[in-house]
Amino acid sequence: MRQPCETDTILNERGWNLVITGAVFHINESSAAKQRAALRNIVNLIAEMPDLPVELVVQGDAINLVVTTETELAEELRTLQDRGLSVAVCHNTMKAKNISAQQLLPNLTIVPSAVGRLVTRQQEGFSYIKP
Repeated sequence: MRQPCETDTILNERGWNLVITGAVFHINESSAAKQRAALRNIVNLIAEMPDLPVELVVQGDAINLVVTTETELAEELRTLQDRGLSVAVCHNTMKAKNISAQQLLPNLTIVPSAVGRLVTRQQEGFSYIKP
């Protein structure tokens, strides 16, 4: 992960220094339109800030985005991964929906829980984005 620099530091309304070290997108809806909109947001962010680490956390009903036989957006996701996007998939969701790692698209990170990953990323200075 890249180190924060002076231009990453912003001052919020209370005067606290915040260092933005990345962006974490959270998606938990099965709608292809909602998923497509989230991926468009990611495309736009990467275009504007190409050096910023970006992660997509997939949880709940959005699991269809990363299941090989269900996704409509595999090509778009692969293109974003080629541009640096990392994708984290909730293991709790996989268990609840009886989905194995073999059913997922390649190059994903399975995390114990989406909520835990979101909290960790925010503690690390990632901005939380829920499209």
